[in-house]
Amino acid sequence: MSRYWSPFVKDLVPYVPGEQPKLSKLTKLNTNENPYGPSPKVLEVIRAEATAALRLYPDPNSDVLKTAIADYHGVATEQVFVGNGSDEVLAHVFHGLFQHGKPLLFPDITYSFYPVYCGLYKIPYEVIPLDDKFQIKIEEYRGINGGIIFPNPNAPTGCFLSLAEIERLLTVNNETVVVIDEAYVDFGGDSAISLVDRFPNLLVTQTLSKSRSLAGLRVGFAVGHPDLIEALERIKNSFNSYPLDRLAQLGAAASFADESYFQQTRHAVMSEREAMVTRLASFDFQVLPSSANFVFCRHVSRDASELAAGLREDGVIVRHFKMPRIEQYLRITVGRPEDSEVLFKSLQRLLVSA
Repeated sequence: MSRYWSPFVKDLVPYVPGEQPKLSKLTKLNTNENPYGPSPKVLEVIRAEATAALRLYPDPNSDVLKTAIADYHGVATEQVFVGNGSDEVLAHVFHGLFQHGKPLLFPDITYSFYPVYCGLYKIPYEVIPLDDKFQIKIEEYRGINGGIIFPNPNAPTGCFLSLAEIERLLTVNNETVVVIDEAYVDFGGDSAISLVDRFPNLLVTQTLSKSRSLAGLRVGFAVGHPDLIEALERIKNSFNSYPLDRLAQLGAAASFADESYFQQTRHAVMSEREAMVTRLASFDFQVLPSSANFVFCRHVSRDASELAAGLREDGVIVRHFKMPRIEQYLRITVGRPEDSEVLFKSLQRLLVSA
């Protein structure tokens, strides 16, 4: 802490991202990155654009990318906002769409950036407990609020809330913005984008980091009513007019042009997820139903922190949250089959052979 810091900075509690360890021979199953590389079409476009044209500023409106997203999801370009990863998109949402005089509602077990943004923008919030099966209960979100947000599938649980339940929430909560954060939706859920034309207070955010294998490009987007999008554009253009560089815009757009590759890789992840669930159960893990590219599980008798440490000794990195209600759970990213073999070889040593 420095005497040159403002009081505002001194009070901030920053988000802690998943570890990016610099170890050799690492099986990295802690940050939900896609184990498969991006589409070859993406790499081709990026290579072609890596020319002297990089001396020029990118398109501040990202028109090519917005058109690709709009065409893919069957909406108008005026309904699309893009940003530097979905975290930046969410930052603008917290700043520009939630009513700061009333509490924002989100689950008690959820994406840990939400309370960070509340602290950054001085937004009061109220956490709504998940039930004993870690499910979101829509009836608990009917109180006075300045907005509602939750991931679907939820993180870190991986549990999915049906569109019928989301529609039920939107029907009774039409005075404030409802944000559905769909970072993992392509791995097993139906997108709420299909509802945006019927509910002007609905905003859906997605990222290309997971299912499109583009975490390194940092591209996220939101889809909603043009009035909501205009608010986000006003925030963006008062903060950073050029959040996406030329390579990110064109590479991201190209990812939507390779549907066969997208379907192939996401189904590969989903298939390996189900195989992991079966094998984890054989090692006496209790696994929550997952619609994401990770599983959330606990062992019936072994301490989660000890298991995480033991896996790390074998070069297998998983995510352990030292938080109430979930301190005995591990979040394990779905990798390639060969990554799973390394994981289960280590678990064999820790749980069976010991």
